Amino acid sequence: MIHPPGSTIGIIGGGQLGRMLAVAAARLGYRCHVYAPEEAPPAAEVAACFSRGDYSDEAALERFAGQVDVATYEFENIAAGPLSALARQTPLYPPRRALEIAQDRLDEKAFVSGHGGSPAPFAAVADLSDLEAALADLGAPAILKTRRFGYDGKGQVRIGGAGEAAAAWRAMSGAPCVLEKLVDFDAEFSILLCRSAAGEVVLWDSPRNLHAGGILRRSTVPAGPALRPAVAAAEALALRVASALDYVGVLALEFFAVGERAVFNEMAPRVHNSGHWTIEGALTSQFENHVRAICGLPLGAAARVAPGVEMRNLIGDEVEAWLEILAEPAARLHLYGKQGARPGRKMGHVTRLIGAAPA
Repeated sequence: MIHPPGSTIGIIGGGQLGRMLAVAAARLGYRCHVYAPEEAPPAAEVAACFSRGDYSDEAALERFAGQVDVATYEFENIAAGPLSALARQTPLYPPRRALEIAQDRLDEKAFVSGHGGSPAPFAAVADLSDLEAALADLGAPAILKTRRFGYDGKGQVRIGGAGEAAAAWRAMSGAPCVLEKLVDFDAEFSILLCRSAAGEVVLWDSPRNLHAGGILRRSTVPAGPALRPAVAAAEALALRVASALDYVGVLALEFFAVGERAVFNEMAPRVHNSGHWTIEGALTSQFENHVRAICGLPLGAAARVAPGVEMRNLIGDEVEAWLEILAEPAARLHLYGKQGARPGRKMGHVTRLIGAAPA
């Protein structure tokens, strides 16, 4: 179904991803209606409408659905169940099945493995005895993660040896978990694609990513010749995953490169932090193509516009350097309108194009 310009796009979630989606949608002539529980979320500042409601409130989601032509989400830590009330009334993309799988790390690893992916060695953990047995089997160092609702380093703890098991389990407060063997990797990278309802797919160049404390700090494109074999394998896997899910919209898969192997880390069924470089660095950004896909429009070309692109997140009080960044001719600053630069909080990002544009 084609939703023409002038239609209203519902965005569930009010963070910076929703903000950038709304800006991209407005350029194409769409109105956006944001739904989020916060009083004044960043996305609401640039949207035509805002409804405040809890993500678990089915009645509120039904009312919201009646006011939009098509809906999407910018935040995957939303219970998929209540979204069924919305999806009964208006098209919802990406599909709920993708959200359900990505929300549970155990289901996610099993799904990707079933399509030829290779996650790090892992084991399900339901209690301390499970954790101790998993550590004996997988060895340490390892990382214990909650199965659900963890992002940007939250809901996880590193374990250096068996003697740390009890403390690690206490830190999880009894939540179902997955233990993952830590990967001795050469680099981190992600695959970013957009798929339409008709099966059209575009792939952006894969960025090489650097994390610190579980938070993405920098993405650079191209990822470099050493990563080409791993990137090629990861792209093939991402295409299989998108097809199996009958996916619509932007999909991101994160990987570790171990030699020429691509070790799967996690999946995000939405626009992604490592794709922010595409706003200035690609012919069509991830945000515009997501809007195009969910509205049934042709996808835009994803080619890079410069020899190199670097995107850096501004974390916490790093945002205070905004004036210096604006003084750089090659820097493009994006601020998210958040109040309170807490440690670990993404306040904005800066993109730099490296080298002259190709002829």
